[in-house]
Amino acid sequence: MSESFEAQIHIYLAQIDRLRRTGTRLRDSLLGDASNEMALAAMRVWQEQCGIVINQLSGGSKAHWLARQFSEAFLMRSASGEAMPGATTEEIVARLLDVLDQARASLSRQDAGPVLSTSPSEAAPRRFEFVHNVELRAVVEQAYIDSRHAFEQKEFAVALRTACGILEAIVTDALQHKGLSRTEVTDAPPGELADWSFETRLAVAEKVGLIRGGCARLPEIARKYRDEMGSASGTAVTERDAQRTAQVLNVVMRDLNPGR
Repeated sequence: MSESFEAQIHIYLAQIDRLRRTGTRLRDSLLGDASNEMALAAMRVWQEQCGIVINQLSGGSKAHWLARQFSEAFLMRSASGEAMPGATTEEIVARLLDVLDQARASLSRQDAGPVLSTSPSEAAPRRFEFVHNVELRAVVEQAYIDSRHAFEQKEFAVALRTACGILEAIVTDALQHKGLSRTEVTDAPPGELADWSFETRLAVAEKVGLIRGGCARLPEIARKYRDEMGSASGTAVTERDAQRTAQVLNVVMRDLNPGR
């Protein structure tokens, strides 16, 4: 085994271990409070990060056994064994942790399992000091790196979904820090913050002055990104879609941290 290949394995093992620790913490948070909105937002970002690593280890092939295991983590089975969408959050987390364990075991055996593609991006992490939830900062910082790396590798769907996950997480963090409730905003949607859609959170954040009008440039496919998570087919995402989403994310980051 070459030194470069061995170093690449160590990098992926470290990534998997980090993802497993994060997933375990988020799972414990949700077990204590299933409606913990910050944990749910962080969970969506974490799922995207898992997808990026699994995609890299699978060589970008959806037919690879590891990629199939990842996709199936989001499905539930009928009594007849037929795959259907709609697995619970707890089930998805447990399955993704198992997929990470399988990936780690295969890498440790150094067999013909996962296919190592390109090494993770070495770009310096984008700082998210303005995020009030300290645990969330590390998640979105790494996700930001992963999103840029995915874009560089022309994995535009992954880049877009990850950027959207970051966007939702930091806007939710800002709304929660403001102490927003449905009674504090005129014409606020029904239900609590946890019930609001991605688009609603962006709209309310703009209405209360947390962000400006940058989200108007968000592509329609990005606004519906939640619908695509775990989808085996997925909707075609163009380079322009991913690029515009990344630009909107950067604008919102400046809005939430004007001193940056």
